[in-house]
Amino acid sequence: MLADNTANATETELVRRCQEGDTLSFQQLYRRYQQRVRATLYQLCGSEMLDDLVQEVFLRVWKSLPKLRQPSYFSTWLYRITWNVATDKRRKFAQNLSLNDDGTILNIMPSRPEDTPDLMRLHYQDLVQQGLQTLSLDHRAVLVLHDLEDVPQKEVASILELPLGTVKSRLFYARNQMRKFLKKQGAL
Repeated sequence: MLADNTANATETELVRRCQEGDTLSFQQLYRRYQQRVRATLYQLCGSEMLDDLVQEVFLRVWKSLPKLRQPSYFSTWLYRITWNVATDKRRKFAQNLSLNDDGTILNIMPSRPEDTPDLMRLHYQDLVQQGLQTLSLDHRAVLVLHDLEDVPQKEVASILELPLGTVKSRLFYARNQMRKFLKKQGAL
């Protein structure tokens, strides 16, 4: 019966239960959000060490949940942790890079299980991933969160701790750069 209550609980209820140490509620939050976290990390960092990064996000979530004062803001808080993990990973990666790094092309985005792969979709996913790699991390983060993860601009501003105007300008720039890249590749 408790498993049914956990599966049907609202996000806020699950967070409150987790704050009280309920591991079943945490498992449910993990199931609800792990694909979104994984997709966001993939867009920001690529496929290298993706499983480890997802695990790091949820480890930080578990450790920090007791300090979350507003359970209703869980998803914004979760994206902030995801952003911090991605930033930490990229910082460590940058420390190990040589000066002549030309930005390698990453593997194609993983398809959702319900999708059937076809060659054209995989090709366009690959182009989008290549285009994302041409953007700075700041511009990529805004584009990924807003356009690919459907996070509202105000929430993106909160997650990245930026003024709303900065989010809007970075989104405008990132979209223009992606459009130029895709046109150059013959996709538009």
